[in-house]
Amino acid sequence: MSDYMFMLENHLSTDQNRVVADVVATAGNAGVNLFLTGGAMRDMLGGFPVRDLDFTVEGNALKLAKVLASKPHVKIISEDEDRKCAELLFPEGVTAQIAMARLERYGKPGTKPHVRPASIYDDLRGRDFTINAIALSLNPASRGLLLDPTNGLADLERRELRAVHNYVFYDDPVRMLRFIRFRVRLGFTVEERTALHYQNAREAGVEADIPPRSLHDELFHTADELNSADVVKALDDEKLLVLFSPALTGTKLNMPGLAKLQKARQMAPFGTDLHLDNRGLFLTVLTEKLNPKERAALVRTTVLRKGEVDLWQKLPQRAKSLERELKSTRLRKASNIYEAISNAPGDQVFYLFLYSSQRLVQDRIRNYLQKYLAAAQEITDRDVAATGVAPGDPEFPKAKQDMIYARLDGRLKKAPPPEPAPAPAPMPRMGPRRGRGRPAAV
Repeated sequence: MSDYMFMLENHLSTDQNRVVADVVATAGNAGVNLFLTGGAMRDMLGGFPVRDLDFTVEGNALKLAKVLASKPHVKIISEDEDRKCAELLFPEGVTAQIAMARLERYGKPGTKPHVRPASIYDDLRGRDFTINAIALSLNPASRGLLLDPTNGLADLERRELRAVHNYVFYDDPVRMLRFIRFRVRLGFTVEERTALHYQNAREAGVEADIPPRSLHDELFHTADELNSADVVKALDDEKLLVLFSPALTGTKLNMPGLAKLQKARQMAPFGTDLHLDNRGLFLTVLTEKLNPKERAALVRTTVLRKGEVDLWQKLPQRAKSLERELKSTRLRKASNIYEAISNAPGDQVFYLFLYSSQRLVQDRIRNYLQKYLAAAQEITDRDVAATGVAPGDPEFPKAKQDMIYARLDGRLKKAPPPEPAPAPAPMPRMGPRRGRGRPAAV
């Protein structure tokens, strides 16, 4: 196994590793070359959490995506016929993109590119930033081979954002928004020429050519950022937030609410599954100070679908039943509160934490985020296996849940750390040997 494959397997969650294995097997059966690329490689090599898996195929990516979607509990979320890519949702909430290795040629900024199949090397050389232009081969003959034609690994080590070529922002102006988002999320410096390319593109006003669908996608990428308030603030400072709505500025920009949402999301321990769809929650907070007419204009500008608008505008109504449950006196134990919240959609949980008028509801959610989730993480699969129930057994999930509930209610004490092994006894001191032996050094 190569060092990079070892790094990958140890960096991904168990569910993500299972998805990688499934995609690799399906690509092998289809006879196509498969690579892990983009954000997944950037985050793995940079030491960041891998949120989404990005696969690139030298071949028919949409056909491969449909084969994967034919399996139980796997579905295609979105599909782009022009760029030949699809986003899939796997069990346990793992998302992955399957894309064709391609070359894109742009006639004008913001227009649809002319797309044609290409090799993985040509695909990487046509991307936006060098840190996103790294690939890992998942093919049997070259498994674990790192492909880095633009030296993105060195830029990751330097913590620097560098454009792949001079026309990055002109070819696809939405990359200016992405540039701000990456700069804030990663905290990287910007290479001098890349900063100059960005300023030239701003002076040329090419941000006006960003198509509505790209604004739509970038809006929700921002919603998924753990530090989304910082990203919104940076976009506002750059006078780019008004692309989504001219009303999102000054006192109508709800920065205090966004900061509170960001802080709340950061309360939860890393790696916990909150069943959280950020889209409706983020839009609720972002547009809180806009009037109905301004909200309707934002919907048109970002071509929001009806289901996405409902996620946003019907969130208060959907959260009412959870609020009634969380203020109930029937929830006497920590395990009762943990069970009620962990089974609820995450957007409703955070909405109530931000907007509920019931202090009891807010306190119970705060305890869940700051205490109960951390206590639940202390129960490992190894702890459950020690009781005689092995992972994979039908009764394993219930056994683990019971151990978590027992820990929360104080019926299962935390195991003390193992005592350090006693130090070895000192060796007896020996005097000089006499008789046969090596002669003394002179």
